[in-house]
Amino acid sequence: MSQPESGLVIVDKPGGMTSHDVVAKVRRLAGTRKVGHAGTLDPMATGVLVVGVEKATRLLGYLTLTEKEYAATIRLGQSTSTDDAEGEITGTATCGGTSAEDLAEAVTGLTGEIQQVPPAVSAIKVDGQRAYKLTRAGAAPELKPRPVTVYEFTVTEVRRHEDLLDVDATVRCSSGTYIRALARDLGAALGTGGHLTRLRRTRVGPYGAEMSRTLDELAERFELLALAQAAAACFPNRNVTAGEARRLAHGGRLAAADPPGAGPTAAFAPDGTLVALVVDESGQARPLVVFA
Repeated sequence: MSQPESGLVIVDKPGGMTSHDVVAKVRRLAGTRKVGHAGTLDPMATGVLVVGVEKATRLLGYLTLTEKEYAATIRLGQSTSTDDAEGEITGTATCGGTSAEDLAEAVTGLTGEIQQVPPAVSAIKVDGQRAYKLTRAGAAPELKPRPVTVYEFTVTEVRRHEDLLDVDATVRCSSGTYIRALARDLGAALGTGGHLTRLRRTRVGPYGAEMSRTLDELAERFELLALAQAAAACFPNRNVTAGEARRLAHGGRLAAADPPGAGPTAAFAPDGTLVALVVDESGQARPLVVFA
């Protein structure tokens, strides 16, 4: 039996499915158990989910760290137990006095380098337990704020429904940013409460919605973004000689690039094969993960 191919699948995740559900579907389509994903999307959310097959699963931990883009709708005037539309309403307030200037000021306050407390219903681990499990068991943990960067938070449309405001926005942010928490904090800053009613991820690193395919499309024609092509798109590239490729393939080190790279670099053999991801430190290029 031939070895399944290695590569990435850029899935357009539908609403109502967990990221794990998508991985299970791709396992069946790819004919292998060795499938994982980079960057969980909540069941309510849709859009770009990067799925790795076979050797490409080793890329996923590094892809998770790349910046992401979202299109979101935030409802101001209602707070919920989960900070999104899946939870129960826990508070209401009128948005009648909320002006465009108030909204713009609150958005500016949540742009740039900020400290963000993750939602209580999240997959963050606290003493080895998932926060959402503790919260649902009635022992909601005290989560500490974490530094995240919101590179862009742009309001694209505002719709008023009696005492509520629906705010459409595009967000470009660092890994680890919760858009649900942005919705909650925007509502808190305005004194109205807020939660997320729509979320679509439009980009993970270099992989945009235009590259994504639905599960139905993949069921009709299953294609992978080849391992070398996937790495070339996401990381700085370094071409190595045949001798250097052999050394890397056995876990050996090379001289660091000049100038040294700031993060992982994809090293390619003369024939275009992806050999390894390397990182430059102390004058040497050390393999992080070897593919060849």
